[in-house]
Amino acid sequence: MNTIIQVGDEVLRKIAKPVPQDMFNTKELKDIVDNMLQVLDTQPDGVALAAPQISISYRIFVVRYDRLVTPVSDDDTVPDPSIGIFINPKIIRTARKSEKMEEGCLSVRDIYGMVRRLNRATILAHTIEGVAFRRDGGGILAQVFQHEVDHLDGILFIDHTDELYRINRDDNTIHHE
Repeated sequence: MNTIIQVGDEVLRKIAKPVPQDMFNTKELKDIVDNMLQVLDTQPDGVALAAPQISISYRIFVVRYDRLVTPVSDDDTVPDPSIGIFINPKIIRTARKSEKMEEGCLSVRDIYGMVRRLNRATILAHTIEGVAFRRDGGGILAQVFQHEVDHLDGILFIDHTDELYRINRDDNTIHHE
């Protein structure tokens, strides 16, 4: 299983390659996606992961939809994973309206900032089998789509903001960068 690379690693700044047609529906592609999901599972605060974040320069990202909202439950049960797999994704439609949203990244640990993101985004992508599909998202899901496609284009959320701060996990204090 790969580990999540951190800011400073050059693969995070490269434009990821499209997954070639002959790679769809292969064990190789399934293994990459399975690895990405295993790595994401090790990060309970992680909502999504792009392949470049584990040093694989392909246009793939995965989303844990069940982590987009905090579970509401008296017994603190966690919902079963609900997963989205996006291969060769393209944002094909967005809202005109945007808002500033707090954002962080598994490859820029403990640093957060306010980033202006469009309120809605529609993605055109492919399944592991190569079947094209569209997925529309608003709010946090639209933010995730934009954040992950940025990763595939070599862009990090820290490139979009000058309002950065660090959260110290030991004592939960905030330090402005």
